[in-house]
Amino acid sequence: MSHDEAARIAFWIEYMDRSYALAEAIMRYPLAETSESFASIPDAMQAAGVDVRFSTTKIGGQFERIFQIRASLIPDLVAIARDMNARGWILKIEDGYRTAAMQTALGRAPAVFDRIIKSCIRECGGARPPVDLVFRRAMCLVANVPATGTHLCGAAVDISVYRRDDGSEVWRGKPYLEMSEYTPMDSPFVSAEERANRAAITGVMERHGFMHYEGEFWHYNKGDSLYQIETNSGLPGRYGPAHWDPATNAVTPFADRFAMLTPFDTLEPLIEEAMSRLAVQRS
Repeated sequence: MSHDEAARIAFWIEYMDRSYALAEAIMRYPLAETSESFASIPDAMQAAGVDVRFSTTKIGGQFERIFQIRASLIPDLVAIARDMNARGWILKIEDGYRTAAMQTALGRAPAVFDRIIKSCIRECGGARPPVDLVFRRAMCLVANVPATGTHLCGAAVDISVYRRDDGSEVWRGKPYLEMSEYTPMDSPFVSAEERANRAAITGVMERHGFMHYEGEFWHYNKGDSLYQIETNSGLPGRYGPAHWDPATNAVTPFADRFAMLTPFDTLEPLIEEAMSRLAVQRS
C-alpha cells in the first residue's frame, strides 16, 4: 500500500469515527418537535421568479423525490436561490424531505449499499467487514437511525450549483452523493479551487441560516437537532423525524425515532448480497 493510499484510508476512518460520534450526540440532544407543516420548494421558487433546478432521479431507484421542507424555512431557501442567481449561479436541489420508506430504500439500494461495503472492505484491508462496522458506517452515510436523519425531519436539502452562462457545475471535487475521502467538507484531497467553491457555496447558504454538515459537502440543514449542535444554540431541536401527509399537510412525529430502519438481522443478508455482487464485478 502506498503512503498516499494509507493517508486516504486513515483520513476516511477518522472522518467516519467523528461522524459516528456526532450521530450519537444528535440522538442524545433534546428535541421539542413543533409539528410545523411543510411547503413546496418548487412552488415557492416559481412564485418568487428565481431560477432553480431540481433532480429528476429517483430515491433508491423507485421513489420520486419530495421537494418539500418545513414551511418557515422556505423564505431562506428562496433568498439563497436569489443570491445565487445574482452571482451568476443556479441552485439545484438534489433532495429534500424523505419518508421512512424512502430513507430505508436509499440505505438498501445496491448502488448505495455496495459503496458502503466497498469502503468497509477498504478499511479492513480487503477482508469481509463485520456487521457492527457496516452498522456504524451506515448510521453516518445513510442515517439508518431516524433521529439522525435531517431529511426525515424536513429540515435539510442536498444541493449542487451550476453557472447560468454556460451550464457548467461549480465543481466541488466530486459529484453529488460521493462516498469517499472527498466527501467531508474539509477534505484535504480536493484542489484549492474546489475547496474555494465549497466555501463560496457554503457562504451563501449560511448567510441565510442553513448550516453545512461537516460530513457531506452537499448537505445543509436548519432547525433540527444537528443545526442546534452546529450553532451551539443551547436550544432543543425544533424538527425531528416525522411522517408527512401530503393530503392534509399534517406532520406526525415518529413513534420511535431511535428504531433502526435496517436492523442487524437484515444487515447480515444485505452484506452477503453485496459481497456477491462485488465478487462478480471483480471476476
